[in-house]
Amino acid sequence: MITIPVAEIRQASRRYPGVVALDRVDFAVQPGEVRAILGKNGAGKSTLIRLLTGAETPDDGTVLLAGEPFREQGEGRTREAAARGLRAVYQELSLVPSMSIAENMFLGAWLRRSGMLDHARMVFEARQALARLGLTLDPSLPVSSLSPAARQMVEIARAFLGTPKLVILDEPTSSLAAAEVDQVCAAVRDVAAQGTAVLYVSHRMSEIRRLADTATVLRDGRIISTLPVAEARTEDIVQMMLGRSEQARQITPQVGGRPLLSVQGLSLPPKLQSISLDLKEGEVLGIAGLLGSGRTELIEAILGFTKPAAGIVAVDGKAIARRGYRSMIRRGFGYTPESRKEDGIIPLLGVDENTVITDFRRVDRIGVLSTSAIARATRGVVERLHVKTAATTTPIGTLSGGNQQKVVIGRWIHARSRILLLDEPTRGVDVEAKNQIYDIIRGLAREGRAILFVSSEIEELDQVCDRVLVLRDGQIAEEHTAPDIDAERLLAACIG
Repeated sequence: MITIPVAEIRQASRRYPGVVALDRVDFAVQPGEVRAILGKNGAGKSTLIRLLTGAETPDDGTVLLAGEPFREQGEGRTREAAARGLRAVYQELSLVPSMSIAENMFLGAWLRRSGMLDHARMVFEARQALARLGLTLDPSLPVSSLSPAARQMVEIARAFLGTPKLVILDEPTSSLAAAEVDQVCAAVRDVAAQGTAVLYVSHRMSEIRRLADTATVLRDGRIISTLPVAEARTEDIVQMMLGRSEQARQITPQVGGRPLLSVQGLSLPPKLQSISLDLKEGEVLGIAGLLGSGRTELIEAILGFTKPAAGIVAVDGKAIARRGYRSMIRRGFGYTPESRKEDGIIPLLGVDENTVITDFRRVDRIGVLSTSAIARATRGVVERLHVKTAATTTPIGTLSGGNQQKVVIGRWIHARSRILLLDEPTRGVDVEAKNQIYDIIRGLAREGRAILFVSSEIEELDQVCDRVLVLRDGQIAEEHTAPDIDAERLLAACIG
């Protein structure tokens, strides 16, 4: 018996000015199949998704849902795809903070009764969808009251409303803790068992191996291979993604410098309890811990975003009594926030403006900003960090996530910061961009900068850190030193 694919793309191409995003792609996913979509940034993953959701129309070729081509054109294609059972959760959240969970889950398709919004039914069905993920959130709560992780879970729950035919999940667990990842995986398996097809876009091979039946690897707009996940070696997949083998990275510890930053007895109940650490000149110090362990709160307390209940923060051996973001920046600190989109960049401004924003003094001439000095400073950062951008004035929001992150780090090179606090600096970037960011960080350490590297991706800490401190239950539980930093032992220590 021949099964009609839930979604199919036949010989589709999509071109943008100067770029072939997809080149004669053939793709199909069957009912109940969990298909991983793999590829570095710019490989064509997002374009493939947009063709399926109707957000884009191919220049050549055909897109079919359940064997039937789209009937609508333009914006009507996305509504048609949704009506035909396709749901998508994108990497960037789309919830409206001022609305309730239930209202967000039915946004654009609100349930009505006798011409009026049926709030009771929306709350009932929203509660059922949340329960599918093991969530007990009150659907009447405003989204603004939720943590970033809870908002991500609501986005995912929205995709599981009713009986979807195809669910597309784009990096759905990038901001989730291990327990929440387990809930998402269980929900994916549950809907797949009921016949729903799932496309799972992720850079996390551990999740892909847990969930996916098959994997499609894209590179430079072409499908390189579609293969059973159980038969695929990770190194082979990486080679297909990059077009070359990934080289193993060996860290030679650099821990001989003097402490630039010292923290003693820092407490911020209920998150942090008596944290003490030294960050040395030329060192990359990793902070490992599950979501909610207090990693971000530690950085914010050091920078003075929040006032701790107790503790001392010293720079160059001198305690800083009054801390605030501006004063710490003047003392040589640099900071990359956890949420690049919301807090790290100004999307509509150019790469140049996003680069020099940390220190205008270096690009002014007699109190007036110099466009030539701004361009020159930006070119220095772009060339050093290999930022891919058409021009220094290109809006940063149009760059890939990896290139945006390079600019966010580069602005502190422009400011000549000595102490860098990096919160999730590789979140949502592909394998190649991650390796480039690791090289950037190691290079900055060799120049004598001290770097605090916070990451929820345990497996990357041994790729970049000289030492790793494990943060668990608000305390430093363990310390690991390169080259004996092992991802499995770190994860075990985080879980406790």
